[in-house]
Order: sequence, then C-alpha cells, then structure tokens
Amino acid sequence: MNKTIIANWKLNLDHLEAIQLFQKLNYSLDNDIDKKIKIVVAPSFTSLRSIQTIIEADKLKLYLASQDVSEFVEGAYTGEVSVTQLEKLKISFCIVGHSERRQHFNETDESINLKVHNLINKKIVPVICFGESIEQRKSENYLDFLIEQVEKSIKGLRKDKVDEIIFAYEPVWAIGTGETPSLQDIVDVISNIKEFLSSKPFFDEENTKFIYGGRVTPDNSKEILNTKIVNGALVGGASLDVDKFIKIIESIE
Repeated sequence: MNKTIIANWKLNLDHLEAIQLFQKLNYSLDNDIDKKIKIVVAPSFTSLRSIQTIIEADKLKLYLASQDVSEFVEGAYTGEVSVTQLEKLKISFCIVGHSERRQHFNETDESINLKVHNLINKKIVPVICFGESIEQRKSENYLDFLIEQVEKSIKGLRKDKVDEIIFAYEPVWAIGTGETPSLQDIVDVISNIKEFLSSKPFFDEENTKFIYGGRVTPDNSKEILNTKIVNGALVGGASLDVDKFIKIIESIE
C-alpha cells in the first residue's frame, strides 16, 4: 500500500505565499513520486482555488485537501464552507476532528460524524483525527477513550458509500510540547483501533488507512513511516519548510 503524506499548513500563508510554497514543493519532488507516495497539501480556505488551478493547469500528480468542512450542507450559516463548495473545487481529501478544532472551537464527536457523512456522500476522503490529552494518556482506559472517539465519528457509515477513509492518530500531548510517543506507543494505538474497525462493514485493508500526526519531523519520520501498520503522516509545522518536508518524504523506503 502506498503511503499518504498530508501537509497541513494550518492558519499560515496568504494565497500568494501558498502558491510560492506549493511551487517550490512541486519542483523539489521526483517526477515519479506519485507511483510510490501520495502527496496531499491542505492550505487555508483562501488558497484552495489558487492551488487547485495550478494542479489542474499543469496536470500535477499532487492532491488537494481542505482543513475542515461545515457540518451543514447549505443555508443561513454565515462563515461556513460546505462540502458542495469543496466538491466544485475538486478537493480530494478533508481533515475533520483535528485536535485544534476540538480544543479551540469545541467540536464534538457528533458534529464530526455529520461532516464525515457529508464528505463520504460527495466522494471526498475524510481524514478523521483522533487522539488523547496527557491526562487521558495517564489514565488506565485511554484506549477506551480513543475507540469511543473513533466509533462516534463513523456512526452510521454504510459499506456501499465508503470508497476510502483515513484515520489519523494525533496524540494531543505530543503536539507543540516537544514530546513524542515511542514507536511502540503509536503501533499499539493504531493496532487497537484497526482491530476495533475490522468488524465494521466498510473496513478492508485497501480502503481503510491509518496515518500518524503528532510532531512528525525529519528526525523521527524514518522510524515511524517505515512501519508497516502506519500508512502515512499528517505533517504540521515541518510541512511549511520544503526542505524538511522533502526529507520526511525521502525517509520512506
């Protein structure tokens, strides 16, 4: 299975800066990179159209992701961006349930579930984030918490609707703290989530992927990304530095 590497640019870069960074990234990649690694870029909403135009005009084999989507499809919801609007921009992936959205904007598992259904209905691959705080990590039932988080996010999904789905494990306690879980920590969590999901009707080895997203750097990417159970990475800060991001990509054997 090819690895999937997602660059999450978060609340950084205006659309001109995003174009510049995207073009530098594209020029730095091997011509046949798409044969072994799927590279996905997730800029701010204001840059999606600019990047999409470049991908389409130059027929690039890179993919575009949104950092979020509304739980509402249309209507009087000022400031929201709907799945229908993303579909028209030919967005391939969408991040939902990121820890920063949960923490700063009080997103619930129920609203994330609505977003997942909206994306699946429009054939946009949801990248469902899940993870635990340091307090939850220190408890004896942190795995139960993670399983519940995932279970609520996928409630009601039907096999005939799901073409592909990605689950991104991002331990909250490792983001911006300088802390990094051990490889065994990552493998244990993904293994447990994978075992839980294996009983779900939509699950199969090809269309259900598991990536890691908690402080991925050139220093730890080789160990993490060459582990069979880890299908890729959700990269935050390091993705804003093309040289670092390329090193992460090149660490995949």
